Amino acid sequence: MNTAAKRGRPGYDQDSVLTIAVELFNQHGYEATSMGKLADRLGISKSAIYHHVPSKEDLLRLALDEALIPLEAVVQDEHTHQRSADERLELFLRETFRILIAKRPCVTLLLRLRGNTELERTALARRRELDRKLAELVTLAQSEGSLRVDLEPRATARLLFGMINSVVDWYREDGPLNASALEQDAISMVFEGLHAHKK
Repeated sequence: MNTAAKRGRPGYDQDSVLTIAVELFNQHGYEATSMGKLADRLGISKSAIYHHVPSKEDLLRLALDEALIPLEAVVQDEHTHQRSADERLELFLRETFRILIAKRPCVTLLLRLRGNTELERTALARRRELDRKLAELVTLAQSEGSLRVDLEPRATARLLFGMINSVVDWYREDGPLNASALEQDAISMVFEGLHAHKK
């Protein structure tokens, strides 16, 4: 989030307004959430919201960037490591999982986009680019001999993202499994499978 976030009426800054906006977008849908509804939840006037953001679309843009920019950084960063493709793939998946947990409300909003506006279509295109980059990494790992070559890379990438993304629908921070243990379970299942190790 921008450290120089706008400050307006006492009690709220841009970050806190965005947090409540994302909560409402996820509860009611972006299109069904009016600035009036947001103002009611915040307990301020609509005009007071505009001290923080110019429009509802700007709130959506900020929220989507909260999810997408860290994910895109993972793609860029993993290319800088002098590691095998298999190791880089594991790092990619671990970092993606951690971002999902840390930015869960914004990631949830991203995953529910329908592409109804230019902004949403741009965000979906950015998601597809992440799919493509992960597929490239799968292909590279296959060429290095660390992954099965009978798996189609694009489908594999989508399945991997699908498994990780599903966490937003069911994981509870107060549940029996903490985030670190869940991350390790996911990585173990991807790279070692479900079958018990034979002695």
